[in-house]
Amino acid sequence: MAKKKLRKYENLMNDIITLLKPRIWSARNRGRSKHQRGVSLKFLLLGGIGAIFWGGIFAVSLRVISYFESIRGVGDIIAYKLLSMIIITSFALLIFSNILTSLSKLYLSRDLPLVHSMPVPAYKIFTARWADSTVESSWMVIIYTIPVFISYGIVYGGGPLFYATLIMVLLSLSIIASAMSALLVMLAVMLIPASRLKSIFLFLWLTLFMILYIAFRFLKPELLVDPDVFISTVGYLQNLQTPSPPYLPTTWAFDSIKDMLAGNVSGGLLHIALSWACAGGLGILAIIISDAFYFKGLSKTQTAPARLFSTRTNGRSVFNFLSGPVRAFVVKEIKTFFRDQTQWSQLFLIAALIVIYVYNFKVLPLEKSPIRTVYLQNLFSFLNMGLALFVLTAITARFAFPAVSAEKDAFWIVETAPIPLKTFLWIKFFIYYLPLLVLSEILIVVTNIFLQVTPMMMWISSVSVFFLVPGVIAMGIGFGAAYPDFKAENPVQTVSSFGGLLFMIVCAGYIGLVIIIEAGPVYNLFMASIRGKPLDAIGWIWISLSFGLAFVISILGIVLPMRFGVSKLSNRFQ
Repeated sequence: MAKKKLRKYENLMNDIITLLKPRIWSARNRGRSKHQRGVSLKFLLLGGIGAIFWGGIFAVSLRVISYFESIRGVGDIIAYKLLSMIIITSFALLIFSNILTSLSKLYLSRDLPLVHSMPVPAYKIFTARWADSTVESSWMVIIYTIPVFISYGIVYGGGPLFYATLIMVLLSLSIIASAMSALLVMLAVMLIPASRLKSIFLFLWLTLFMILYIAFRFLKPELLVDPDVFISTVGYLQNLQTPSPPYLPTTWAFDSIKDMLAGNVSGGLLHIALSWACAGGLGILAIIISDAFYFKGLSKTQTAPARLFSTRTNGRSVFNFLSGPVRAFVVKEIKTFFRDQTQWSQLFLIAALIVIYVYNFKVLPLEKSPIRTVYLQNLFSFLNMGLALFVLTAITARFAFPAVSAEKDAFWIVETAPIPLKTFLWIKFFIYYLPLLVLSEILIVVTNIFLQVTPMMMWISSVSVFFLVPGVIAMGIGFGAAYPDFKAENPVQTVSSFGGLLFMIVCAGYIGLVIIIEAGPVYNLFMASIRGKPLDAIGWIWISLSFGLAFVISILGIVLPMRFGVSKLSNRFQ
């Protein structure tokens, strides 16, 4: 009997490994492509950027935790409360990431009909897909939280057992989050098809995040640095020591790390055992339930319409002034955007972020600064111009950069259409340019009103943004066309590719260069207006040359990326 069970277990593992081999081989063969040098350069660039972020997180964490540890009485309390918040936040991110990845891997992948046509039980396919989903959705969270935990080990003198515990804790949390997400997804798909469920989860998550973010910001946490309200902080510090519920996986993870830092090895091992027992139990439960419900939910998904809400847009009457093919592409682009719930639902999140962005300027305590308010207001106005453009870059990366990749396998229609690729890309450009220009100008004007800047600074910042916005949009469209991924199941994934990273780097350099060029002339103009003294001829020549150079760079920022995108996209199919 024991040998029979062992043989059955070995067969299960062999089947799961066989189902995972295409994924493993795909990752291995990426390094064996014909363009080996290009792949290596991309890998080095992405790895270098990732290492810089990792090092930055580690440096900031080490500095903050060291500062907390140096505060007598309350420093350790705050540091451990911060550790608890980091673990809870990481666990929440793992659950949300695993929900979306499980939906895609288990129910929405294109190769599922082929996989389920093989003579393999559904629970084995589920197990292989679940393992793949766990790795894909957890690796980034683990890698970028490790520097924070390492900082705790350095500051509080954690030994080798602490770092071994850390790895075990993060792995168990990942498995628990993945198993919980898979169970939730399987049960939910029995009620709602997966194609609709993904839109619902995205919408609910974005709504929850928006509410929590706005509520937290309206609490005005900056008041904690105001001596006038310091008395209320005492009660806050008393609440920091409130213990967490003992039945939560995050509590076991926190207690195991804290015990290892304090030298309590037995307590740490006990909480690790609880965490892994939960992970193993949930994993086995997910496999058992998948045998009964997974294939039924998949069959239901295959026959259900994908959209959650029906949308109707009619842009023909609005765009009658355009020629027939161009008008057709414009209307198609607008309809495609509003028919994709994963696209327009994120407008709620962007609206929340904009509200908070503007609100932050409204509550700035400028009158308490030792620097004269008139200088500080206009300094913030100039810096705000760059910050608003960086916000625009992030929005462009989310919407404009994937615009070409969103065509997917239907891109052959674009190739055979009676318009050149250049016109196709310019259509994409103007679709996103007009609303994003209005959004950027609103951000600049409203925040400048709250800052009560001088009319000259209002004019300079508004005009500068007007000329910089088209360059940012052109870079998004151009680099998105140069590095498209028509095979991606979700075009948004292209933002994390080499092309997306290159777009963000070039865009940041473009914005920073223009701001640096304008900084000197703007300062001279501002000081001349404050002192009431006119500028001399040399000053006006310098100002004219600087703003002229910024204008030329802005024009090149529009033309060059669009040409680059057209060239790369045309050569792709030759």
